Amino acid sequence: MSLIEEIVLGVTQGLTEFLPISSTAHLRIVPALLGWDDPGAAFTAVVQLGTMTAVLIYFRRDLVRIAGVWLGSLRAPERRGELDARLGWYILLGTIPIAIFGFLFRDQIESAARDLYLIGSALIVFGLVLLVAERVGSHDRELEEIDSRDGVVVGLAQALALVPGVSRSGATIAAGLFEGFDRPSAARYSFLLSIPAVVLSGLFELRHAGDAGGTVGGLVVATLLAFVVGYGSIAFLLRYLVAHSMAVFVAYRVVLGSLVLILVATGVIG
Repeated sequence: MSLIEEIVLGVTQGLTEFLPISSTAHLRIVPALLGWDDPGAAFTAVVQLGTMTAVLIYFRRDLVRIAGVWLGSLRAPERRGELDARLGWYILLGTIPIAIFGFLFRDQIESAARDLYLIGSALIVFGLVLLVAERVGSHDRELEEIDSRDGVVVGLAQALALVPGVSRSGATIAAGLFEGFDRPSAARYSFLLSIPAVVLSGLFELRHAGDAGGTVGGLVVATLLAFVVGYGSIAFLLRYLVAHSMAVFVAYRVVLGSLVLILVATGVIG
């Protein structure tokens, strides 16, 4: 891989990891459109360290507070009703499905699931699911009202993101909207729930890191860019959803997915 490829893909990882447009899909589509080779799991494993660090640093205060209250509730049962204690349990509960399915289907995820037909179709289908969630959701619940049902539903939705093109944030935000949460609350819980999944995925994929192509300096630059852009994309989305719908992301997904399907069908990319 050239330095230019590493820079472009590092920025792509950071920009798309947290927006509801699927980072895995973009790390497959962007190289295909530019005539580059698929960077594969090894490159993804390295640059994912950047976005993993971004989400840990952005939510560091929340994580420390939630962990402290959750641990305290183990010793003091009367604290189990507090929001942070419940969030601790629901984040753990919601991580179980993606951990199990990610391990069981790890080979398919790294090979057959990178098919561009599948990616293009998933972008369109789950973009429309996000649109339906926007339309039918009541948007009247705040994060303080989260319960165990929400933890299970959003956790199962997160497991769908193992399919490239679905988008982890897109699936979990859509599930939150279906459960009646307002957009900022759905997005915030989506990011908090993502932390164990992103960390576990990053650590698991590091087994491929030794196979990553390119120069060491280029990989470092790509990872740093993924961190900086990823941190910014988290802040952007949380602010954006206070006053805006998901419509722009739905439109983008449908257009991109349609373009991918057309280009694959005509043999332009593959």
